[in-house]
Amino acid sequence: MGKVTGFMEFERIEEGYKPVPERLKHYKEFVIGLDDSQAKVQGARCMDCGTPFCNSGCPVNNIIPDFNDLVYRGDWKDAITVLHSTNNFPEFTGRICPAPCEAACTINVNGDAVGIKSIEHAIIDKAWAEGWVAPQPAKIKTGKKVAVVGSGPAGLAAAQQLARVGHDVTVFEKNSRIGGLLRYGIPDFKMEKSHIDRRVAQMEAEGVVFKTSTLIGTMPEGSKVTNDAKTVISADELKAQFDAVLLTGGSEQSRDLPVPGRDLDGIHFAMEFLPQQNKVNAGDKLKGQIMATGKHVIVIGGGDTGSDCVGTSNRHGAASVTQFEVMPQPPEEENKPLVWPYWPLKLRTSSSHEEGCTREFAISTKAFTGKGGKVTGLTTVQVEFKDGKLVEVAGTEKDHKADLVLLAMGFVNPVATVLEAFGVEKDGRGNAKAHTEFDNGYATNVPKVFAAGDMRRGQSLVVWAIREGRQAARSVDEFLMGYSDLPR
Repeated sequence: MGKVTGFMEFERIEEGYKPVPERLKHYKEFVIGLDDSQAKVQGARCMDCGTPFCNSGCPVNNIIPDFNDLVYRGDWKDAITVLHSTNNFPEFTGRICPAPCEAACTINVNGDAVGIKSIEHAIIDKAWAEGWVAPQPAKIKTGKKVAVVGSGPAGLAAAQQLARVGHDVTVFEKNSRIGGLLRYGIPDFKMEKSHIDRRVAQMEAEGVVFKTSTLIGTMPEGSKVTNDAKTVISADELKAQFDAVLLTGGSEQSRDLPVPGRDLDGIHFAMEFLPQQNKVNAGDKLKGQIMATGKHVIVIGGGDTGSDCVGTSNRHGAASVTQFEVMPQPPEEENKPLVWPYWPLKLRTSSSHEEGCTREFAISTKAFTGKGGKVTGLTTVQVEFKDGKLVEVAGTEKDHKADLVLLAMGFVNPVATVLEAFGVEKDGRGNAKAHTEFDNGYATNVPKVFAAGDMRRGQSLVVWAIREGRQAARSVDEFLMGYSDLPR
């Protein structure tokens, strides 16, 4: 805890943003983090609540009251030690996590939660600045070889944990740079990729080997999933070369919208649009980049990926940006006595929305219209819930102008052919089937093949991927050695 009476004395302090006109000119981060004195005040607000629900609200079970107290007392070095004990990459979660820990904060019952995410952000940025984040190579090598397929947050967390207990870890990534959807799905203005690069450097110093542009298994013909692979390794080859294989790929199969006109040019998945801009920002030269410049853009899907499309379209200089959400508009404020300490349903307005966007709710797309093979608009209808089902509202059809349509309706499952190449059994949603219990957790039906992150769980948060990567690493270590000292 922080100061005993701090939660009564001090108000919540939000991180700031640079002005919209300034930040729309570039793709760099624009969040203004807390300074030391502001972070101390936020740490002071952590109350002596007895049962800190923030711990269980956080998927990696960060020891939040402890690092809040340490920041309040000015002991930043111990604060990063505590933070790193549960989270390999707090610079990722401190930037892009929606902070379920804050929803679970006891003060949030009838007040404003402690700014846990902003404190985490401040701790890790200070740790990097002070040189406290250093490689931790294993003192003893086991001689066991582990292949990690996929370099997103689950794969990176697992690889680091396994390398630190002495295993020889190789991470395979089908794209040209490490990071998975962290690298290609999240815009640079939300998280600059230098944060990934310095973690990769740290992990290389710890003995992790990274192999990029390498596809394990196969990809479906005509797949829209980003794939820069120049080398292909079969599943059988990989199993023969390694003592254990951990599949940590993302849930990359985008949900489609099979309505009339879907085949028109100018209609793209969000994960065609967003990775291209990130590649350009990294210095890649692309032919035929999807651009929103001067166009009337409609984003279908009201979640974070849709919001990222809004922010990127505005930076391109779109003529207008509209975002559709099929669900009804949620309340501006949640009913805290009803939902606390769980994640509440309420209207969330992102920094990208604030940069310029028209949002429409309870709206469904019926058809795309076009001319000369190119999309020029779409037809929608309002919907409402009746008897637990969404139904169309008669007389509400409407035509909208659109030069570019981005489909951001979520992801249905990982690429099936990768799992099929290993012979991994799938659950009803097309994810790798594996339980998470202590006994043989994360193991698939295929001997020595494990699965974690979105490939097992389905589309989820970065913080959940880190949790699964860490837990799977313990299971792999236990499988290889008969026991494990890694935390779960």
